[in-house]
Order: sequence, then C-alpha cells, then structure tokens
Amino acid sequence: MKVVVVGSGPVGSAFARRLLEGSPEIEVTMFERGPVVSDPAGMNVRNIVDPDEKLHARRASQGPKSGEGESVGLGIPITTVIEGTYTARAGTHLIDFGGEGSGHSSEFPAAAVATCVGGQGAHWTCATPRPQFSERIPFIPADEWDDLVVRAEAVLHTTHRAFDGSAIAAGLQSAISDAVDALLPEGYGVSPLPVAGDLQSDGSMRWTGTDTVLGPLIDPDSELSSRFELIPETPVTRIVDDGGHVTGVMVKPRGGDERFVAADLVVAAADALRTPQLLWASGIRPPALGHYLSDHPGVFSVVAIDGEKLAGRLTLDQIEHERARMAAAGTSDPVAAVLRVPYSEPDHPYSSQVLYMYESPLPIPEDHPLHGNPWGYANVGFGVRKFARYEDCVTYDDDELDWAGMPNMTVHYELTEREQAELAGARESQARVAGAIGSFIPGGEPAVMPNGASLHYKGTMRMGAVDDGASVCDAWSRVWQFDNLYLAGNGVIPTNTVVNPTLMSVALALRAADSILEEH
Repeated sequence: MKVVVVGSGPVGSAFARRLLEGSPEIEVTMFERGPVVSDPAGMNVRNIVDPDEKLHARRASQGPKSGEGESVGLGIPITTVIEGTYTARAGTHLIDFGGEGSGHSSEFPAAAVATCVGGQGAHWTCATPRPQFSERIPFIPADEWDDLVVRAEAVLHTTHRAFDGSAIAAGLQSAISDAVDALLPEGYGVSPLPVAGDLQSDGSMRWTGTDTVLGPLIDPDSELSSRFELIPETPVTRIVDDGGHVTGVMVKPRGGDERFVAADLVVAAADALRTPQLLWASGIRPPALGHYLSDHPGVFSVVAIDGEKLAGRLTLDQIEHERARMAAAGTSDPVAAVLRVPYSEPDHPYSSQVLYMYESPLPIPEDHPLHGNPWGYANVGFGVRKFARYEDCVTYDDDELDWAGMPNMTVHYELTEREQAELAGARESQARVAGAIGSFIPGGEPAVMPNGASLHYKGTMRMGAVDDGASVCDAWSRVWQFDNLYLAGNGVIPTNTVVNPTLMSVALALRAADSILEEH
C-alpha cells in the first residue's frame, strides 16, 4: 500500500512511523514544502550549538521571509510589538507578513507557521504535559486514551525527570509550592514540566525534533528506511479524489512542473491552517472546515529572582555551579529549568509554566538594580482556554492566491467574555506565583499576548463522534465521507484545552494509524 503524508512535522512523522512499523506492505512518501534546515533532517534547532548555524536554520524556515532577519528570541512564547507590527517567533513566519501574497489576520495578528523539514518540531519548546479533566476527548474510551498517551510519550521521548538534579528547579518549586499548592487539588501542585528530549550524561538535554520521531525511518541501516522517502521543497498543491476515494496528490517541486503522484491513502498533516487550506484547494469542503479555531490566550511576564525569597532553598553557589556545568556541556540553550502549575478543574483552569534562565530575555537598563541579577530570571506564563465557536475561523479565497500559490487565508477571531474572565483569574494566580520567587522587571510586567502568539492552533479540522456538520473527521481522524483520507495535527483536537497540544495530537495520530493497520 502506497501512502502519501503531506507535511513533515512531528505528528505526521509519528503517523508515518506507526504505519511502517506496523506493516511490511506499506510504503510512505512524505512531501514537505520547506527545505532541510538541520542535520539530521528535522532536528530541533535548539540542539545546534553554533549561533550562526542556528540563526541560519531559523531564517531558512521562514517561508516568504526566508533569509531575512527576525526576532531571534529564546524559543519562548513572547511576541514583540515594534512600530505597530508583530515579529514572528524565531524560525517561523507570520501569516499576515504585509508583503505580496500575505494572508489576512488582523484579528489573529501573531499567527505564524514554520516552513521547513520538521515543521514546528524543528523549533518547538518540547513541552509535553498530559491533557486532563475536560481536555480529554469524551468519545475516546479512557483506558484506551491513557495507553495512547503513554505510547505518544515514548515516540516523543518524553521525560518527567529532565530537571531532577537541578538545585535551581528544586528551590523554585519549593517556594512556589508553599504559595499555591494548598489552593490546588491533590496531585496537581507545582511540578517539573514534562519535556520531550534525552538527558545526556553531562546533564544537558538533546531536545526532541522530528528526526527523533522519525527514528529508524531516516536510519540508512534500518529496513524501514527503504520503504520511506522524505522529499523536501515539494509542496502538495491538491488532493485528487474520485467521489470519496482519494487516488493521489498533485505536487509541484521547486523549479519543476506540477505532477501527479498516485496513492492508496493520504494523510494530510500540514498544520492547523494549511491542512484546511489544502482540503479547500482540493474541493474537499466539509461545513466545519476551518471553523472552531482556537488558540491559547496567554498572560506572560518576566521576573527577577529574589534571593531573599529563596533563602534556605537555593544559594548563589548552587546557581553558579549549574551555570558552569551547562557551559562545560557546550549547550547554548538559555532555559535551565522549567516548572509548571498544571491545569485542574474547577478552580485552576489555567496552565502555568515558569522557565528559569540566567540572563534576562528582555533588555534591562544598566543602571537598574535588576540588571545582571546574579539570581537569574524567570519567564512566568499562564495560558487559558479558548472556548470553541463556529465564528472563530480561517476562510480561503479561490480568487486571491497567497505567496505559495494557494487560496489565500483570512482569519476571523475574537476573545469573548468567557476568555476575558479566565484571563482575569490567570492574572491573580500569576501574581501569586511570581511574588513567591521575585519581582517583575521593567517591561516584563504581566501582559496579555496578541491572538495567535501561542502557535497552538486547534479545531480547524476537528474530529467528532458523529457526522453532524460540526466536525471534519471521525474519531479515527478519517475525513467524513472518505474512505482513505486522514488528517493529523493539532487542528484535529476538538476539546477546549490549555495543555500544550503536541502530545495529544501524536496520540490521536497513533490511534488513526492503528485503525488503518487493523483494516489493512
């Protein structure tokens, strides 16, 4: 069976790997619009030590803005406002970039995507917490879901012990726990953030990228690699079908002519904005396509750590010891430890992350007392739910093409009173967390981030239990009224979540691949 996967991000890659490992009769061809930006292909650029190489990889991922300068940040969800325009996070490009072929997203101004082998998996921060409470999908049996999540963690190399040996993480966790744990359900207090990566012997992390997910598929010594081909810089322009049955795809290699590639099954995994775009361009237009768009509204701040508040929990000598250890390991990653206050219901419907770093992510005047703080800094962010509405959507225009020659997109999006109320509650919790460890730096006071800043776009091709017009695919990710067209990615998630979506999306991809293997 010949399978085409559209897109090379971690979710589509997990789908491909499960199919190939599950059947010797399957061959997979993966098409990617963007270029290879790392070696091995799809590697997380956080693992690149040389700053010039890292910058080159990020710029090469910027699609229509490839090769131009960008906001070279820390890989954390802070989007900067400069002269009334938004800058994309390093390694991504804005949908509404203002040039020829720009999309239209004034109501979702920070909307951005990555165009490279590995997709967002080449640039993500590797957070992989599990969905809880109402984030879980109600029409997937609980026991099955728990097993899928464990399997997804294995695919992503999730660890819950990345910061076990860190005195910094332990000191911060102790201080924050004393301030908030009594207000939280048992088992949902402050804890280290589960992250995707492999802890090295020197204490550094090799962060998971799509290369990790592909694993044996890109290992020339593996039999699986003989049945897998990754073709970069070759976008899929259309899915070809014959009344509910896909026969293949049209592709257009860079500098070449459009051609047809036959397939017995197609997995569209090009992200939550461009997969619906591809379906639309192909004439596959279920009523819910592009609708129910959700993001994670967030409140972010930067705190200077106060040594007095950590008295008896952390010392400057311990900080310097860890800093020296990281320097000796040759790591260029600015984040030394990450904690979280997880989502819980009903009283803490937010997800908080506290990222410790030695240097401030924002400039501080040299004459300010918090400049060069020896205790370091922390980014304290709180994300809240976006409650799905049909009105929040991305639409596509056949009469106006984008920079890539596809139907151009316009994003319609609004925060309602429900989100505003949760943001207000998140601010209160954020002040409690931040106050337990330090004080806000100038310019780092709590601020609501612009719509789209989280990059966690969901719902635009969401799954449903029944074909009632309110979903695009079934509970196994198969597009309604098709027998061999599947979807993969965060856009499939149907619930109002605040958790980082990658783990959840990989779990859904594994479920879909399982169903295909059972049928074939």
